[in-house]
Amino acid sequence: MEWLDALILGVIQGLTEFLPVSSSGHLELGKVILGDNSVPEESLLFTVVLHFATALSTIIVFRKDILSILKGLVSRDREDLNFAGRIILSMIPAVIVGLFFEDQLEALFNGNIILVGFMLIVTGLLLFLAGKAKSTGKGISWKDAFLIGISQAIAMLPGISRSGATISTSVLLGNDRTKAARFSFLMVVPLIFGKIAKDLLSGDISMESSASIPLLVGFIAAFITGLIACTWMISLVRKAKLHYFSYYCFAVGLIAITAGVYNA
Repeated sequence: MEWLDALILGVIQGLTEFLPVSSSGHLELGKVILGDNSVPEESLLFTVVLHFATALSTIIVFRKDILSILKGLVSRDREDLNFAGRIILSMIPAVIVGLFFEDQLEALFNGNIILVGFMLIVTGLLLFLAGKAKSTGKGISWKDAFLIGISQAIAMLPGISRSGATISTSVLLGNDRTKAARFSFLMVVPLIFGKIAKDLLSGDISMESSASIPLLVGFIAAFITGLIACTWMISLVRKAKLHYFSYYCFAVGLIAITAGVYNA
């Protein structure tokens, strides 16, 4: 992989991991538009590096929240224990889907842009509805955490935005927008590190010395753009501007469906 390819993929990962437009959907569309020869398949190691970069950017942005939660867990603070418990509860649906339906999910990532198009439209509908929802000061309950977790599991489909689905679900359940964004980004960090650990322990990762520069470039690109996108997304959610992204998802989704039908 050339360093320029790594830079492009890193920027795409960093932006779309946090912005509600589906990173998986855009990567699938990119492969189809540019061709498999133009966009090299990401190696497992490269994928792990990019996901580590975006997880690290999340930790940096929410460092005060994470430190507060950790201190609360050590001191057995009731509020922090409950919050950590809700995070764990929200992870269960995605863990179940990832463990038992991994092969079926991977089969969907084969350039099926019609599926991606329809899922982008679903994402757009969620964002539009959430953008119009009234702001409240309600916190996230145990039931809300589980329902948000189900949204995260569904978002494993190409074209469904993870952040878009989880934040929209939380807002539509009547939760405070800022709390919804905070919960959405924090709930994915353990999953990312769990996936990284699984990939590292699988024994399938191979490292070539020639790949060190592209890996570094991809990591830096994903980390920096992830910092920007995560901070920006929090501001957009707080200002109820999610519906702006819905128009983008509608447009790209319709273009993907039209292109898929035309090339069928």
